[in-house]
Amino acid sequence: MSNAMGVRLVHNLTHPSDLIIDLAGGPQLARAVIAARRRSHLHVSRQVGWGREAATLIVTGWPLADTTSPLEFFVRCRESLVFGGCVAVLLPHGDVVLPVDVVIAAKRAGLAYLQHVVAADRPPRRGQQTQLDIHTDVLILTRAQTDTGGADA
Repeated sequence: MSNAMGVRLVHNLTHPSDLIIDLAGGPQLARAVIAARRRSHLHVSRQVGWGREAATLIVTGWPLADTTSPLEFFVRCRESLVFGGCVAVLLPHGDVVLPVDVVIAAKRAGLAYLQHVVAADRPPRRGQQTQLDIHTDVLILTRAQTDTGGADA
């Protein structure tokens, strides 16, 4: 994940008083959290747990580094999010089936698909055919309410 992507996730998906859980590798999200003056369980969260307070944003790399099943992981994410909170899943680029697998596991855990962000290293230029160098695929999942009664999904 680039520094710019970390900044966009923090600024677009959280407010200043919101809690962010950083499960991603690298310092990019931590830098964005500190610069935006957000509260966070930074990299320590992997070692000591995710805390008792519900977060607005959880950012994680994929595939999972530990032996937790995707379903168990997303159930824990759902339990750790406020309503309307998001899980940003950083995917390795190039595997066209992986986003579908992630969304299926997340849906089984009660999370809903919100958005798929593809980040490239430079914007396309008018009049030039250029193949973009994509560096990050991010799936945004949310803890939403169902449309049939307002109960938790």
